[in-house]
Amino acid sequence: MNDRVDPLAARPDVSVTNWNVANLLTAVRLLLVPLFGWLLLHADGSPAWRGAAAGVFVVAGLTDRFDGELARRRNLVTDLGKIADPIADKALTGTALVGLSLLGELAWWVTAVVLVREIGITLLRFVVIRHAVMPAGRGGKVKTALQALAITLYVLALPGAWHLIAVAAMSLAVLVTVVTGVDYVVKAARLVAGSERTRQRRTRRGRRDSHPDSRPDRA
Repeated sequence: MNDRVDPLAARPDVSVTNWNVANLLTAVRLLLVPLFGWLLLHADGSPAWRGAAAGVFVVAGLTDRFDGELARRRNLVTDLGKIADPIADKALTGTALVGLSLLGELAWWVTAVVLVREIGITLLRFVVIRHAVMPAGRGGKVKTALQALAITLYVLALPGAWHLIAVAAMSLAVLVTVVTGVDYVVKAARLVAGSERTRQRRTRRGRRDSHPDSRPDRA
């Protein structure tokens, strides 16, 4: 067992610069998005081009796994990272889904459902963060893994039984995406209702309502 403690992780008061490895990986993912989109649309059914597009997508997805892990373990969490990371994630997923729909390989309603959920939950996180941080649950991680698997299989455009597996994976990914989206909304509502910020607001409102000067005159 390794009992050593990272000195930076043990000092939360240390100022963290935006120029760190975690944010660099996020920047790399953002830069890979247009390259991936170009490869996907340029492929025109060529197995080599589709393989290259899938490779870039997988590499970009791995940066998402590593940047978050590094940020937490090395205490490299920054406000820039909190904003850039979900933008990079949604840009990558959105480019893949829209690209596949433009190629006629994925129904537009699937793209719309996934993107509305992803963008909506991201905006919800920014709203709720005033009350508390909403951590990613196990369902969200399963959703991300299923989306990545389904998109990779679709990008590879494998024939025969592999295509049926891709369709099954995408169907399951859409189902989990919707279910976890509803779960996040419910959890966010409970978190806001029970947060310290909400309790303080209710207390202040109660004091105003009970103060004689705040009551309207009754004739």
